[in-house]
Amino acid sequence: MSEFPFLTVLTLIPLAGAIMVSRVEDDQRDTARKLGLTISLLALLVAGLVWLKFDAATGMQFVERASWIPSLGVEYHLGVDGLGLTMVVLTALLIPFALMASGPVEKQSRTYIALMLLLEAGLFGTFTALNFFHWFIFWELSLIPAFFLVKIWGGPQRTAAAIQFFVYTLVGSVAMLLAFLAIHAATGTFNFLVLADAARTGDLNAALFARFGGGWFESPQSLAMLVFLGVFLGFAVKAPLMPFHTWLPQTYAEAPTGVVMVLTGAMSKMGVYGFLRILLPLFPEQMQQAMTPLLALAAATIVLSAFAALAQRDLKRILAYSSVNHIGYCLLGIIAVASTTTGSGFGLATEKAAVLNGVIVQMFNHGITAAALFCFVGWMERRSGGLRSLDDFGGLRKAAPVFCGLMGIALFASLGLPGLSGFVGEFLIFKGVFSLSAWAAMVS
Repeated sequence: MSEFPFLTVLTLIPLAGAIMVSRVEDDQRDTARKLGLTISLLALLVAGLVWLKFDAATGMQFVERASWIPSLGVEYHLGVDGLGLTMVVLTALLIPFALMASGPVEKQSRTYIALMLLLEAGLFGTFTALNFFHWFIFWELSLIPAFFLVKIWGGPQRTAAAIQFFVYTLVGSVAMLLAFLAIHAATGTFNFLVLADAARTGDLNAALFARFGGGWFESPQSLAMLVFLGVFLGFAVKAPLMPFHTWLPQTYAEAPTGVVMVLTGAMSKMGVYGFLRILLPLFPEQMQQAMTPLLALAAATIVLSAFAALAQRDLKRILAYSSVNHIGYCLLGIIAVASTTTGSGFGLATEKAAVLNGVIVQMFNHGITAAALFCFVGWMERRSGGLRSLDDFGGLRKAAPVFCGLMGIALFASLGLPGLSGFVGEFLIFKGVFSLSAWAAMVS
């Protein structure tokens, strides 16, 4: 256990802040906004300290571990490696900018800010927990404030968008919960690291078959595939992977500016994080067995979402489908790494390392650029009295040259222009995927 509980403190700061903001008087909107921004900046400071103290040559760090519910094998178990740290820093960066981009919230200002801080706590908990029971609490905790933020402060179709978002995510979460209950019944543990070790040795499949085998399940592989599909559905909806994406465009279009910045910048990464942290280590054999359909879904996510973006006139819906497209790059890389079993030696390991590094870089860079683009569109919508169609604007560069210059940089970074942040992750992903699965890379 680390000497100072950085990760616990990091999660408690926005939780405590949400309580503090909720106790501010209704008519003190400026006070609530300043307090919320101060708390989010304090969380950013702690995340920065974790980043500075992190040793890139070591694995899991800042580990906190204590017995919680021994009879169920539940521990309070936290830790971050390079993946978790990247997501923690991304979240800590996005929240203060999202609060500033939200501007003065006219309706229930303190509630809006408290829910944003509660959402931040849920994200921190998701990216640091290493025990499923603990992790799942924060996974679901992030859903609740996101639902109300869209439902109360969203656009004209906010109710339908919020309900669709809630139902899709809940269905995926229920499937994942059932799958992990089966894993716990078979192994007696919720610990991600222990389960990953069991999966590498084949003990996880054997334990599942020993506990639930027989009847419809004539082999350990068929039973493990069913459990894998339950976990896969939860992450595929959240990411999202086509065809589980249909909640996203409507939700992004209706969500207020600050909220959609967090949704696209951090919450969409929860699904990709789950692929890397849970699905890939626990079910490598099942991902290899489902190689062709999974690669096809990832390629479809990239290509079809790009065509869907081309067909839109609403700027927020264009960016929403663009976000699906960019997440598709990450999913393509992860699936290609998991599905490749042929070949050996230094070359294959190098390509897989390139892909995984590219995925993590792409997650961070997309979180920044997509949030920036939604912020720019939100400002345009606010200053123009609600306009956000392609047909509503022209000649903006003459009227707002600095604004257009900054938005242009974000746009070029998003499309992957060499020299800007978006190029690095995309290049590494496609460089590696082309060697691992040429047809999927070519189609994408």
